[in-house]
Amino acid sequence: MSAREPRLGYIGLGNMGAPMAQRLLDWPGGLVVCDARETATAPFADKGASVAATPADVAADATVISITVLDDAQVRDVVTGDNGILRTARPGTVVAVHSTISDATAVELAERCRAQQVDLVDAPVSGGAPGAEQGRLAVMVGGSDDAFATVKAPFSRFSDLVVHAGPVGAGTRMKLARNLVHFVAFTAATEAARLAEAAGLDLRRLGQVVRHSDAVTGGPGAILWRETSARIELGDPWLPIMSHVRDLGEKDLSLALSLGDDLGVELPLAHQALRHLAAGLGLTHSAVTATADTDRSRS
Repeated sequence: MSAREPRLGYIGLGNMGAPMAQRLLDWPGGLVVCDARETATAPFADKGASVAATPADVAADATVISITVLDDAQVRDVVTGDNGILRTARPGTVVAVHSTISDATAVELAERCRAQQVDLVDAPVSGGAPGAEQGRLAVMVGGSDDAFATVKAPFSRFSDLVVHAGPVGAGTRMKLARNLVHFVAFTAATEAARLAEAAGLDLRRLGQVVRHSDAVTGGPGAILWRETSARIELGDPWLPIMSHVRDLGEKDLSLALSLGDDLGVELPLAHQALRHLAAGLGLTHSAVTATADTDRSRS
């Protein structure tokens, strides 16, 4: 065990927690794990990790503690319950919540921890089980500069992107914004599938094309480069780039909507996208779309 590196704790060894914790097994300061199921902790014990019976026992042994449990209630119990971390945590301990919880819960628990000179960071992850297995998660950390400096090295064992999102709560807010992209895109994919099916296309082939092109272009994240969502002014270097995106988007959305009309397929998200894409990019509608809107309003 290293005298220079903190001893790590990991609580919650489920589908996400187990592969994340596995990448900490060779951490120089050592690892102690905790889970209600002996079947979850046994593989870690076999590889040299210590096993603790309760979160309080983890905090008695470790000073950087990760939590990956189900929801706000379980996180509260792990941190503040009768056998929770705060029963035994020493001043200077850093507690990291990887579960996706309410940002208000994160802020509240951080205040409870601060009263005992313990730092709590909200550190939700993105990348799912495949990212955890591959060590390619993105971690969004909300917390103090000192706490972020403490967790960055161990977090880099199970991720290839560790972002300091801001103060406590910011990690959760960033995760919610990121997942908004994810699930709105999933819903758009189901709308596209209905259009493709009505057009007699093979949905599995469509899926192949979507996955292939998203891997090349970066998918929806490809437009998230600006520091603001405000209107783009003349002379801004982003103006020609985003104008090109808008022009292509409005053209292709209009064509998809026309196909939907021909096939009798309702495309509510496509209508919303055509209405809001330009403003979302910081622009007005293209001249063609603005003219079409005027014509529709007159008809």
